[in-house]
Amino acid sequence: MTTVGVIGGGQLGRMLALAGLPLGVACVVVEPSADAPAAAVADVIQAPFDDERAWAELARRCDVVTVELEHVPIGALAWLAERVPVRPPPAAVQAAQDRRAEKEAFAAAGIATARWAHPAATFAAGTVVKRRFGGYDGRGQVVLGRGVPVDGTLDGDCISEELVPFDRELSIVAARGVDGTVACYPVVENRHYQGMLRTTLAPAPALTPSLQSRAASIAVALAESLDYVGVLAVELFDVGGTLLANEMAPRVHNSGHWTIEGAATSQFEQHLRAVCGWPLGSTEHRPTAMVNLIGAPPDVEAVLAVPGAHLHLYGKAPRPARKIGHVTVPAERLLQLEAVLAT
Repeated sequence: MTTVGVIGGGQLGRMLALAGLPLGVACVVVEPSADAPAAAVADVIQAPFDDERAWAELARRCDVVTVELEHVPIGALAWLAERVPVRPPPAAVQAAQDRRAEKEAFAAAGIATARWAHPAATFAAGTVVKRRFGGYDGRGQVVLGRGVPVDGTLDGDCISEELVPFDRELSIVAARGVDGTVACYPVVENRHYQGMLRTTLAPAPALTPSLQSRAASIAVALAESLDYVGVLAVELFDVGGTLLANEMAPRVHNSGHWTIEGAATSQFEQHLRAVCGWPLGSTEHRPTAMVNLIGAPPDVEAVLAVPGAHLHLYGKAPRPARKIGHVTVPAERLLQLEAVLAT
């Protein structure tokens, strides 16, 4: 049996462990929380991420180590990388932790982004101020109108970006293997509510071969530039058909959850295949929608009554603005599912 160490025991760690079971992959998870979602299906080392004893146990027990979140101590990943393969590499994870380093990584790969500044500066068309470290799901950032100064809007070290008049938010999930092979899923459209991803449509409506090719070239260029191994997500702005990279995630991603039922190989199985050095799976797919469950649990019976619905609950206690699960449905059933969730 292959053993994969996972730093982080949230819902992504849980779904990685679930995907590993049919492959004969056991996951050992490091997680500070006593009620980690991954605990239902993986062996959990309950410890802070900076606990050297936990690192040593991973190095001793695991064939390879990966992450399910980017905000982990780079020193831990570097220490582990001297003893066991760490995939994706620590440098790629580090780039995603710091908004400035992330922009520099895009530039190094020849990928266009919105104009940005560090230290944060005001853009005439409007400005998005982001903390360099720690932000996610719309937290740690603020949007300012035309000419509004950035001073005092957020504490801490920040970058700023020019506010982009995008038509829609897209993303692409790709995987790169140890041998450099890359497999890309279709570009998806993401719809947000209060800064959090609410709905993903796969493939994105009106997705053309040209748009798919351009998005895939962005993912491939970034993965190759970072010598990346594993699943990588790139969030994109569609500005009149021009694609601008927004952010990257060096891990499986919320906008790829639809692949569990909607693709021949889920993003979670694909990530395990990649980090274990195995052949990547097919990304053949069918039109699918994913809806995040945020805050309150749904009426399970009503959700399951929607034809083709698949409910995934993460074992997390409900609270406002917390993702506690998701539902996937065939794309043609999205309106029916949304009506059920609205009641």
